[in-house]
Parts: sequence; C-alpha cells; structure tokens
Amino acid sequence: MANNKKYILGITAGDPAGIGMEVALKALNHREIYEYCVPILIGDKTVAEDALEMTDLPLKVRCVGTPEEALIPLAGNQNECGTVNLLDMQLLGKRNTGEPSWDYGTISTAAGEAAFRYVEKAIALAMEKHIDAIVTAPINKEAINMAGHHYAGHTEILADLSETKEYAMILVCGKLRVIHVTSHVSLKAAADLITMPRVLSVIRLAHQGLKQLGFGVLNKKAGGEPRIAVAGFNPHASEGGLFGDEEERAIIPAVEEARAEGIDVTGPLPPDTVFVKALGGQFDAVVAMYHDQGHIPLKLIGFELGGQHSRVSGINCTLGLPIIRTSVDHGTAFDKAGKNCSSEQSMLEAIIAAYTMAENKNIQ
Repeated sequence: MANNKKYILGITAGDPAGIGMEVALKALNHREIYEYCVPILIGDKTVAEDALEMTDLPLKVRCVGTPEEALIPLAGNQNECGTVNLLDMQLLGKRNTGEPSWDYGTISTAAGEAAFRYVEKAIALAMEKHIDAIVTAPINKEAINMAGHHYAGHTEILADLSETKEYAMILVCGKLRVIHVTSHVSLKAAADLITMPRVLSVIRLAHQGLKQLGFGVLNKKAGGEPRIAVAGFNPHASEGGLFGDEEERAIIPAVEEARAEGIDVTGPLPPDTVFVKALGGQFDAVVAMYHDQGHIPLKLIGFELGGQHSRVSGINCTLGLPIIRTSVDHGTAFDKAGKNCSSEQSMLEAIIAAYTMAENKNIQ
C-alpha cells in the first residue's frame, strides 16, 4: 500500500445455503487484512452465527446500521481482527427453524432472494460512496432466478443496477490474468458478439484494469505499461481466414486501433499457445473470446481438487463499472456447505485485490 488510507470494503455473504459465509468469516480471521481495509460483511446475523458455530472461529459479530458505524470505536474493537462488522439484512430466520427457512446445500427462493438483496445493498452503498469497493461471495443462479431476479450471474446484476453498458470480467490466478470479450452465452451467440468495437473496448478495459490491479509495473521496459495478448476465436487464429472470419473482420482491426492508441497489445494469437506464453511471463493478460476459452486455463492452474479439503485460488473482477467489484472464483459448493471444509484463499485474494484497486482507482 502506498498510503495509510484504509478502504471500506462491503463483502456480500453470497447464497446462505453455500460456502460464502464460511469463507468470508475465515478470511476475516486473518489479521493482516485489517492493516489496509475496513471490512463490512453484508448478510444475515442468523447465517453468520450458524457459520461461526460450525467453524468454531474465535470471532464475534458487531452489527452496524451503516458502513460509517464500523469506523466508530467500540470497547477497543474498532477494525480489529476478532470483531466482524456486519450489516444485518434481517432477511432470514435460523436454519431449518425460522421463517423464511434455509438450509445448507439446498436451493431455495428464500436463499436466492437474500443473496440478491445482499448484492443490491452493496451496489447501492458503493454507488453512494459509503464503501470503496465490493467483494462478493458466490450466488446460485437458479436460486436468484427462482426468487424472480432473472440474471445470468453477478456480472449482469452489477451492470444492470449500475447502468453500465460496456463491461468485462477479468480473472486473476497467480501469473495468469484473462479478460473475456463474451461470457455467459452459447458459442454460436459468442461468434456474433465478437465485433471490432467490442474487442477494442475489452482491450481498453484490460489496459486500465491491469493498471488498477498493479500488474503494469511488471513491464519495466515499456514504462510500466501492461502487456496484453489477444487470443484468436478460431483454431490457429483462423490461419489467415481458412477457419473463420472473426479474426479478419473484428479482432485484427481492434488490435490495430488499440496499438494506435498506445496500448501494448499483440494478436490475435493461436488460443492453444497464448495462455502458455502468458503464464511464462511474456504477457500480463490475455483477452479471451469466450467463457470456456479463458476459464479452462485459469481453473486448471487455480483449482486443486482431491480429498475433502480442496483448495481453490484465483479471483475475478468486473471492469468498466463505476464501482470496484472483486469476487471469489468459485461457486457456492453446495456439496461442501456446512461441513467446515472450504478454503478461504480465493476470498482473501479478492479482498486484497479490492483494496489494491481502490488505491489505484484514479491511475491513468
């Protein structure tokens, strides 16, 4: 951190039936994050208390009515590890006994409604500048749709409620960063969505987002400018038009325009080798054309599965919004919920990324 400002982060608890509250509380049990930020959990006290009993963490909950209340000292526990500031939404009763009811590993309208309201509240607080960034735990898409909120996921909720038209999701895992031109659509639809303006917009978002995340400094020879690679859509980046025209009609013109604007960008490169080159340090990020093209390499290096205590690292951030949002890069893991076997690593990384981006928000 370059200064002593502590950024207020709103951490949404995610679907109560999943592992969101568990990993959030486990992350908030790490003393080092309190040196840089004031974390405020947005969720239900009933769910937090259940998770604390399940995990046996040495934490106590302090309910606050506003983010600003978290800054007020209370018995020496102002922003210290051991006390979790909670904005209690009071949407759910106790597990399996209260109304509305909820339970671990169970998709329900009540849980979906609560998860949506947590995110909605966080967005409003960020838009009104009561918090500096949002960190989100996972939601269940089926549950929020059951509750009447018809979105494909977090990204679409954030874009809609913040009235953002041009946005993109960047995934970060270790040395690999990937940003997507298209996301939650079919491959057939993705081909139609790959246009020159959209690819150019994502390259620009990647350039600015990488600077906010601090990755541009890796490229000392270019004066701290991020190095961006653009993947082709087709095998071998279409081999000069043999396997498709997306490169010729959209990707190449976008890369050329971005270069003319001074962005350090290369491509389109064959998708089967570009991620290896980025992982090897040749690029700071890769612009992927569709969801699985970018997600597969990230999850291959970020997910360690095997046994009860699997480990997941990596985060994602939504770029282009008027607010900062980072998130864990895993789902609700209903099969692990309520069992105290989930790692907080991804949540910790998302928290660190959130206050890093808050610090670098105005960088050009």
